[in-house]
Amino acid sequence: MPTRVLLAEPRGFCAGVEMAIKALTWMVRVFEPPVYCYHEIVHNAAVVSAFERAGVVFVDDIATVPEGRPIMLSAHGSAPEVVASAAQRAAVMVDAVCPLVTKVHHEVKRMAASGHEIIYVGHAGHDEAVGTVAEAPDAVTLVDPEEGLDHFSPAADAPVALLAQTTLGLYEWEGVLETARDRYPELWTARRSDLCYATTNRQAAVERLADRASLILVVGSRNSSNTQALVRVAANAGAEAHRIDGPDDIDPAWLEGHDVVGITSGASAPDQSVKAVVDALGPVEDPEPLRVIDEGEYFPLPPSLRTFVRTLQALVEGAYGCRHPGREGPMELDRDWGATEALALLGV
Repeated sequence: MPTRVLLAEPRGFCAGVEMAIKALTWMVRVFEPPVYCYHEIVHNAAVVSAFERAGVVFVDDIATVPEGRPIMLSAHGSAPEVVASAAQRAAVMVDAVCPLVTKVHHEVKRMAASGHEIIYVGHAGHDEAVGTVAEAPDAVTLVDPEEGLDHFSPAADAPVALLAQTTLGLYEWEGVLETARDRYPELWTARRSDLCYATTNRQAAVERLADRASLILVVGSRNSSNTQALVRVAANAGAEAHRIDGPDDIDPAWLEGHDVVGITSGASAPDQSVKAVVDALGPVEDPEPLRVIDEGEYFPLPPSLRTFVRTLQALVEGAYGCRHPGREGPMELDRDWGATEALALLGV
């Protein structure tokens, strides 16, 4: 067993995941099951299983949802036709898309409207990429970061824009960006990087881990793009790196010859999973946090959910004659709790 465990900080839930998990928790607490969610709310098996036990049904086709049932759309963003279909079908529809993904959707629509041919750097089939490309499919070419720009052929006089999936590795984005700038001197890119702040911060933290730990365990699910990026960043920094969902995935052979083990987790992985991994490793010394930056980002709950809950609260208070104008309600107190507390309500 290792002598020491180093814990990356920051790690785990980002502001977008916090918002989405809390929003879906509100849905299952307010509505009788089943509550429907288009695609996995976040890409983490433990989180998805907890919501399934609470009565959430995850679907890949809005048409399979019975009319009049509540629907939530996942944090990864959805195609415009999916949003429209859900709004028409649901009694209450809440879009839990991460605001940083919404930013990229707006950029795609604006660049397409101005005649740009758009390079979108992302992973084919990922929920975020599918939803983003659908905003302007005739103007967007999906480019896998490992394949580069060989298959992108814009018209000779067309302006070119470059956008990215928010969960990419920084090194993946920078490689395509450098090539695109060389080929298209007038290339448009967002003034602020499309890469999620949490993705970038967690990758910086795992690079710091690799300076002090020769083995790094990344807690997160296989279909989590930012988790897989952390594994690649750790390996590129010279560490042996493995993705695990939890302690049951640890191969004892990995630990041989490693006195210090670094642990981090993807942006959709609960810290309960990290604690379980630390307990399984049983280090001789107490775990040591390795802090790179403090994160204070907060994303409020989706507007439609805030409006619904406030309306519901007003109706109940009015019916019982207990309305107190100006008193803080659950939406005003949203900063006081997090996704970890939300999952605890579901028994996680």
